[in-house]
Amino acid sequence: MYMDAKESSEDYLEAILIIGKEKRFVRNIDIAKHLDFSKPSVTIALKKLKDRMLIDIDGDNLITLTPEGRKIAENTYKRHRGITEVLIALGVDKRTAEKDACRIEHVISDETFRAISEHAQKMLTKVKKEG
Repeated sequence: MYMDAKESSEDYLEAILIIGKEKRFVRNIDIAKHLDFSKPSVTIALKKLKDRMLIDIDGDNLITLTPEGRKIAENTYKRHRGITEVLIALGVDKRTAEKDACRIEHVISDETFRAISEHAQKMLTKVKKEG
């Protein structure tokens, strides 16, 4: 499947964020395993993210997000989690919901994401009141 540069960058940044929450250090190999990409592909992508000042790579090859990279990663992760939760609530199985959310998170507008989130929140509040 073809990924555009924006989608690919967001996936890498999101992966760095997630791995960073699980481990103390993020390395190239961790990202390759997380995304199921080859290490050389990850190296090329990381160089591009570094050139765009979205990540830093120190002398020990440890990867961290810059403030701008973290902002993008957190926004992407928020969308991913929110869309996944909505899809699961609609009856989609977890694995499919995760895969679909990963694709949707990159193309949905802020306005549509906000509307879906607000609607889902209203529905959850209603269910809790009725339950």
